[in-house]
Amino acid sequence: MVARLIEILASFIIDMISSSGYLGIVLLMAIESACIPLPSEIIMPFSGYLVFRGDFELFRVGFAGAFGCLVGSIPAYYFGLYGGRPLIERYGKYVLISHRDLDLADRWFDRWGDWAIFFSRLLPVVRTFISFPAGVARMNFARFVIYTFVGSFPWCLGLAYVGMKLGENWDTLGVYFHRFDMVIGGLIALGIIYYIWHHLKGRKG
Repeated sequence: MVARLIEILASFIIDMISSSGYLGIVLLMAIESACIPLPSEIIMPFSGYLVFRGDFELFRVGFAGAFGCLVGSIPAYYFGLYGGRPLIERYGKYVLISHRDLDLADRWFDRWGDWAIFFSRLLPVVRTFISFPAGVARMNFARFVIYTFVGSFPWCLGLAYVGMKLGENWDTLGVYFHRFDMVIGGLIALGIIYYIWHHLKGRKG
């Protein structure tokens, strides 16, 4: 089932980039960064393959990918800023999120937000969803924009470079990143389990 879904997504991505060029890369990476899990591990390596074939230029591919990340991240950030926080403040108690947790997130982003955004853009899964909590925590917008682009560029350029080097075998990269996605997803799941246990324990205490 998962393999079939990836196959369908890959076909959509290939058709989009083949027909729309650099604009297709921007649009697809914008979707991926707007909290919609469209895999950049397919988008950018295929774009790199087109560099190998002579259709694209590597630096422009990396720039288009990073710019797309920024375009998609901005609405996710503003949704967190204007929509996410009121919802959490009103209904957060039902999912074990308190005002204290929001205050903690605010302080954490005030201190580490720049680096959190930068490094999260280099991590599968996490990079797709980090914009929303940055908005909820009211991270400075100018810094959010800068570190989103700066963190996304090496990710996009690196994936495109590997796709270029792999040539016609660009799609083999997706297999390895799918496994890495599962590891990251497992760590996130463990973090959620610990969070729930810690808060339930606090309530009992």
